[in-house]
Amino acid sequence: MKKHNFSAGPSILPQEVMKKAAEAVLEFNGMGLSLLEISHRSPQFVEVMERARSLALELLGLEGKGYQALFLQGGASLEFLMVAYNLLENKAGYLNTGTWSEKAIKEARLFGSVVEIASSKDENFRYIPKGFSVPNDLDYLHLTTNNTIFGTQFREFPNTRVPLVADMSSDIFSRKLDFSRFDLIYAGAQKNMGPAGTTLVVVREDLLGGVSRKIPSMLDYQVHIAKESMYNTPAVFAVYVSLLTLEWLKSQGGISAMEAINEKKARLLYSEIDLNPLFQGYAAEEDRSQMNVTFNLTEPSLKEAFDRMWKEAGISGLNGHRSVGGYRASLYNALPMESVGVLVDVMSDLERKG
Repeated sequence: MKKHNFSAGPSILPQEVMKKAAEAVLEFNGMGLSLLEISHRSPQFVEVMERARSLALELLGLEGKGYQALFLQGGASLEFLMVAYNLLENKAGYLNTGTWSEKAIKEARLFGSVVEIASSKDENFRYIPKGFSVPNDLDYLHLTTNNTIFGTQFREFPNTRVPLVADMSSDIFSRKLDFSRFDLIYAGAQKNMGPAGTTLVVVREDLLGGVSRKIPSMLDYQVHIAKESMYNTPAVFAVYVSLLTLEWLKSQGGISAMEAINEKKARLLYSEIDLNPLFQGYAAEEDRSQMNVTFNLTEPSLKEAFDRMWKEAGISGLNGHRSVGGYRASLYNALPMESVGVLVDVMSDLERKG
């Protein structure tokens, strides 16, 4: 039976990417060697890294605009620390929209004053804060563009006179944005770009070098830029699969094409949630995420039946995060419309049988 993978991460990858990656594990580029055993300093892998960094900037529309793309390790969790290490001299502002924002705030407080500019914690992060003002004396403002756990997503971004930093781990490359509005973007690959093991960082180079503290080499963006993401041995396989995914994305028509498909997938599922009396969405309607759809049953007694039905339909990864409960359907770029249709059919069947 075909599986329909709604996992929030590590998540679904395009089938053609999986096939090419599997072939590279056996033999890479006719070398007689596996991708997993070649030197990261070999010309063959250096070309992979250069292509991946270049293509990331191309797809984001940031080529020739003073940005550098890096493939690092440690996930977004390490970036919570690295951002503050490299940028926080006196005071930074953070928008608190969920678990990952709170973790970023915790790390930043090790380096200086952190101001929580706005928060949606009062309603367990079911909405995106609005109507706040941003002080002009911040070293930077940090936000999380999409919240996987609670299913909320920024639709509009604050206009600021200070550098804007964004954790885009779960919605990067999924929708059109003016990415030049952001001074630093980071994203763990495992949600919408590749497998676990590497993290994309895109940073405006002139933003760096402004803090007075000494930064350890492994945590210094300028060191990684100077060494072209090769200061230490990179996550070879994860970078290669991310490159394949970026190439697949380009072949599909780029971010604008993905956005159109993602809007259709989200519209189909949210429509069923809104029309089916057995379900209700978790996130505030105006802030609903197109990547992570969170919802609950209105009749808890139907949980056993619904769980059995979606599992029998080949659906995987639908359980919600423990802090929210219910269900979460992640609609990342690689998830086909067919899978959303299967889920909607199951939800409709539950109503008919209920």
